[in-house]
Amino acid sequence: MVSGVSPQVPPPDAGDSIEEARWLREVYQPDAPNLTVRAVIVGILIGGVMSASNIYVFFKTGWSLGVTLTACILAFATFAGLHKLGLIKRPLGVLENNALTTVASGAGYMTAGGNAAAFGALLMVTTVRPNQIGMIAWFGIIAALGVFAAIPIKRQLINKEALPFPTGTATAETIRTMHLAGEGKGTGAAKALAISAAIGGLLALLRDLWKVIPATFNPPFQIMGHAAVKWTIALKTEVVLLGAGMLISFRTGWSLLVGAVINYAIIAPALFERDLVKQMGDKPVSYAGIIDWTLWPGAAILVGAGLTSFALDWRSLGRAFSGIGGMLNKKTRASQGTGIGAVEAPEWWFPVGCLLLTPPIVALMYLMFDIPLYAAVFAVPLAVLMGFIAARVTGETDVTPTKALGPVTQMIYGAITPGNLTGNIMSANVTGGIGLHAADLLTTLKTGWLLGAKPRHQVYAQLFGVLAGAAIIVPLFDLLIDPATLGGDDWPAPSCVVWANVSKAFVGGIDALHESKQIAILIGLLAGIGLAIVEKYAPKHIKAFVPSPFGIGLAMVVPFSNSLVMFMGAALAEVVRRKYPRFDPYIVPIASGLIAGESLIGIGITIATA
Repeated sequence: MVSGVSPQVPPPDAGDSIEEARWLREVYQPDAPNLTVRAVIVGILIGGVMSASNIYVFFKTGWSLGVTLTACILAFATFAGLHKLGLIKRPLGVLENNALTTVASGAGYMTAGGNAAAFGALLMVTTVRPNQIGMIAWFGIIAALGVFAAIPIKRQLINKEALPFPTGTATAETIRTMHLAGEGKGTGAAKALAISAAIGGLLALLRDLWKVIPATFNPPFQIMGHAAVKWTIALKTEVVLLGAGMLISFRTGWSLLVGAVINYAIIAPALFERDLVKQMGDKPVSYAGIIDWTLWPGAAILVGAGLTSFALDWRSLGRAFSGIGGMLNKKTRASQGTGIGAVEAPEWWFPVGCLLLTPPIVALMYLMFDIPLYAAVFAVPLAVLMGFIAARVTGETDVTPTKALGPVTQMIYGAITPGNLTGNIMSANVTGGIGLHAADLLTTLKTGWLLGAKPRHQVYAQLFGVLAGAAIIVPLFDLLIDPATLGGDDWPAPSCVVWANVSKAFVGGIDALHESKQIAILIGLLAGIGLAIVEKYAPKHIKAFVPSPFGIGLAMVVPFSNSLVMFMGAALAEVVRRKYPRFDPYIVPIASGLIAGESLIGIGITIATA
């Protein structure tokens, strides 16, 4: 912290809160390097690498993994190594690391569910790949509007209400600890990440290139006369799944296992017995044939739980709308010349950003996805409003509610643009993308607030990141993903499957589905609603034993083998936290390393052998 007042600290303003005035006096560091050229370059490089890794993870597991914690560790280790070798004169500063991490997060989080799920779903329902330049512009403009949508609510959520934004807070503590402790602390975490990455990469080579170890270990028993592996019951040798499991809660991990047992050991055999498992070619039993039925109750659980959790948090929704009202009140708006207003990103950037970015979004919706102009124009204010709400929910819970916001948009567009399947999918992408990137920027702004960074520099950093990320992920999609393999055992793409089928239901009508699927959807909705209500109101000692509806729902869409290994990762992390707490700080670096090592080598093998 900085004591006293720097000459660059603006004088206080009458509109500043007590906390804002204290922050300017004691925390803000105007003289420390923030956004530098090297921070932008290295941030884009790290974000690009993590984009590639996250694409692999997302289409394998359906999970969108955070970037900031891994990025700040990699940044610290990279610059510490360069400084030790004498290749750079000045080590990476605390706020410079924060700016670099903001760039990396903007780029790396382009692969999050609101984008990757929509794009994957689009590829699943159409045989025509969208124009690559058009898709880069699409993702970049939506993400940029999400960045601008975060500006007018930042002061309310972070400065005044001090919402926790848990990932942002954890990132600030990680950066502070590494830099204060010096190379010992930072390089220790970096070594753990590097070693685990080497293990993950070597395993991918042994399995996928040299064929030394098998992709799965198959149990020797049968179900209904067919080998257990045909029911996806096997042990995969993919440490990317183990690493992903280490990053989720133990409750979600065991819920995945419970859901997988119910789905593949109980429901699927019962369906097979009643001739309700779809035969795929010459395969009476297969993953694709099973989820052709089970994805409907699984998706219903996810949608029901997401919407219920969203609705039950009515106080948060009310605060979101009151915050929007306060933003429009002249008395609560900051002066741009004095006090906190001279430091924050000006609020006029938001309406100007909307005016500049709305026309190209509307044009792309009309030209690329045949969305009528009236519906396209309606999408932007709806998405911005959803973005405000998503940001608050993220600040309070660390979960961005795309599982709720996506279906809401899909339902609305199913009504106003009937029959337009691609339009239904991509209009929901507007909502998901804006909400995700508004929440992502506010998460990194929370880190900056705790460290004393310049908010305007972080807005610039996020814009650099999202624009670079858009240019990176679209070619990566085209290189890696064959639409014909989506929804199969190699690329389960559960979020894409759910997104595509929810759109089909809203566009084509649920009446078109088999009666058994309609009943399953109803049961799934009721189960999701019930679990969300219990999750919200059950006492803490009981809540630990209530299955996560998101774990149960996802388990009905991914192979049993995926859920099993992710449960093993979650269980391993839980044992470490309980029995060996001194190793807790290394869980994230080790998990991130396993994911990065296997996914990046796996991507290289995929490209090389294509």
